[in-house]
Amino acid sequence: MTGADLVGYHVEATDGGIGKIDRANYEVDASFLVVDTGPWIFGKKVMLPAGVVNHVDHDDRKVYVDRDKAQIKAAPEYAESDQTDPVYLDKIGGYYGGMYGLPGTPPLPPDRPL
Repeated sequence: MTGADLVGYHVEATDGGIGKIDRANYEVDASFLVVDTGPWIFGKKVMLPAGVVNHVDHDDRKVYVDRDKAQIKAAPEYAESDQTDPVYLDKIGGYYGGMYGLPGTPPLPPDRPL
């Protein structure tokens, strides 16, 4: 499978649809999806690390992630140059890592299990 295979798939957060995949990368230790969240937050694009994907439904062309809309909306915005920018990648790692309660990051809210 290549990253292009998922381009155009709809992305489903835990509380509903959030947009479509604009770009995907399957490089080892650098897998991610770029999601265009569309008009509900004015076309913002965000990078989702592959680790947030729960499963892919190829029949329905949907990717299910383990984040809700608010968490994705609050993610750092993505720009094409960001995929190799160490500062942006650290920001993404810190943002999503914090949701898993990793050391040095804020803990999960009580309603978000590990």
